[in-house]
Amino acid sequence: MTGVTGVLAADAALLGFARALRTAGVEASAARVHAFLRAVDLLRPGMRADVYWAGRLTLCGSRDDLERYERVFAAYFGAREPVERAVAAAPGPRLRLVVRNAAAEGRTRTQNERESPPTPALASSAEVLRRRDVAELDAAERAQVRRLLAVLAWRGEVRLTARRRPARRGDVDPHRTVRELLRRGGEPARLRHRARAERPRRTVLLVDISGSMAPYADALLRFAHAATRGTRTEVFTIGTRLTRVTRELSHRDPDLAMAAVGAAVPDWRGGTRLGELLREFLNRWGQRGMARGAVVVLLSDGWERGDPELLGAQMRRLHRLAHRVIWANPRKARPGYAPLAAGMAAALPSVDAFVEGHSLAALERLAAVVRGSPLARGADSA
Repeated sequence: MTGVTGVLAADAALLGFARALRTAGVEASAARVHAFLRAVDLLRPGMRADVYWAGRLTLCGSRDDLERYERVFAAYFGAREPVERAVAAAPGPRLRLVVRNAAAEGRTRTQNERESPPTPALASSAEVLRRRDVAELDAAERAQVRRLLAVLAWRGEVRLTARRRPARRGDVDPHRTVRELLRRGGEPARLRHRARAERPRRTVLLVDISGSMAPYADALLRFAHAATRGTRTEVFTIGTRLTRVTRELSHRDPDLAMAAVGAAVPDWRGGTRLGELLREFLNRWGQRGMARGAVVVLLSDGWERGDPELLGAQMRRLHRLAHRVIWANPRKARPGYAPLAAGMAAALPSVDAFVEGHSLAALERLAAVVRGSPLARGADSA
């Protein structure tokens, strides 16, 4: 029974790795994941190199996937020397006669296992880590969450434009069809089709950095950094001031981006004036077009030191401008939570989706909600 439980745990950990690859943008289909599990089963699940090559040969479908695979593998199984380099640098086999001491060999094997945990054990810990509250992690676990956030792929929602583009299906394009007939001298030709072009919809993130959100601020800003790698994304911090940090988060390196945000934001761990700052955002940025037709995401626990009625009025104003309003609250995942805080209660009637934001898995679901994925779960309609 113990052996069966271990196999199931290893499979769950490897499936979690495949899920992390999909989050990073690798098209790991169900057929590829099945081939990956079969390959690992034929090899040695406890060997890092075997899992690495099994996944690389079965889960990657293009050259672009290789770089994503390297980053996700290092983040999920722990940062060590790249397996490819280690295998390439390994010396060739050398035949020699060795008389081994069984007791010494057992001690060496035990020591090696203690120094290098089996790959499924590392993967299983990473899978558990995805669901843990960020506020409860130690320094090493926070570092691993940062590595996983660094490989998060962001794809915002798209909208249909009035422009048309050639397509395989859709409405018949009369101009292209007639031109094709003329080119063929009036002979029958295949009908040409057109469809409405897609354009990324703007996403605006408002990240609460007040004192009550201090345990989550770093993870939420790194999530915002992943969002800025997409197109048409704007990020603001809210506390006692409103600060636009889109330019600071444009650094490719997450640590440099966090350092730039730290230097630009003057109100870390202060109070919260959600209503006043939301009004400032709408007057200065939103009404001019930044929030119009956009997906606006507020990442906050909803604690409001100002007038809750002002927050409710500004949320109604935002809801009229935006395409969708999403609120991610890290405290929503706590047992017995109810939106009883005055600010949260005033804002909820104008929120389209109320989701959690306390863990890596919750942030991945939030990204799916922003994308408009029908498979996104854990989102409550307000």
